[in-house]
Amino acid sequence: MKTTPRIFAWAAALLLQGWAAAAAPTRCPEHFAAGQAPNLLNPRLAAGTRPLCFEAFAVLHSALTRTPLYSAEHLTADRIDAARTLRRESEFHAETALPPDERADLADYARSGFDRGHMSPSGDMPDPAAQQESFSLANMVPQAPRLNRGLWEGIESAVRTLAERRGELYVVTGPIFKGDQLATVGHVVVPTYVFKAVLDPGSRSAAAYVTENTDDATWTAVSMAQLAGLTGIDVFPSLPPRARNAVMRLPTPTPHGYGGERQNGNAGERQNGYNGDRQNGYAGDRAGREQRSR
Repeated sequence: MKTTPRIFAWAAALLLQGWAAAAAPTRCPEHFAAGQAPNLLNPRLAAGTRPLCFEAFAVLHSALTRTPLYSAEHLTADRIDAARTLRRESEFHAETALPPDERADLADYARSGFDRGHMSPSGDMPDPAAQQESFSLANMVPQAPRLNRGLWEGIESAVRTLAERRGELYVVTGPIFKGDQLATVGHVVVPTYVFKAVLDPGSRSAAAYVTENTDDATWTAVSMAQLAGLTGIDVFPSLPPRARNAVMRLPTPTPHGYGGERQNGNAGERQNGYNGDRQNGYAGDRAGREQRSR
């Protein structure tokens, strides 16, 4: 990992400044709540972006960071049942739908000390073709290994269990870039935080997990209004105003299991008036697994 301030200080400025809504049309509305793709509240985020539609998820890819700005999916109980029958046999690959000078390559991640962290996880994919698409580097960010294999895997598992209980969810996952000088691996910018936002269309409620991109990361739950302030993205434009400021109860993430549908304040989690600089809560992780994301 290295930092290249002369190149990426300006990228950070583009990613973090300016506020005005920019509507996001989409060619694959089936992956988004109410068929509406996330809105870029910060218009500077739109520089160098390309929307990509896949079978089971959609990505807005940034040429500035060579990562997705978000990856969106409609997660259903039937889809999770189908995913359970699949063996994990796919391979990481560069995204050929992107120009070479805009995309990440396998060499960017080699010996970097970071995992290739799925945004829409392979464990959500209902068939082999969708699973292979999920291994596109356009669906990846550099992720701290113990985060990817521990807490983040637990968040993915908890969201799947919640989708089974409620029948369906809309999920948007992505990186958060904060700071004047951002680290890079090869040509790829390393996020400082990652988020997974969840909307239950039945109750019209939503919340997001947010965690630092570190091996000892903890997590907190935030509202969609708070998430928009952190990312410059309105991930669920169809959500009613009152619901934007509320925090839906989220399951406690437990790697390879489910810790129960509990809100912060239980089981080692606590809310701390989250301001984007720190998360409190889950401290467990599991090292020693081969590099992969669930």
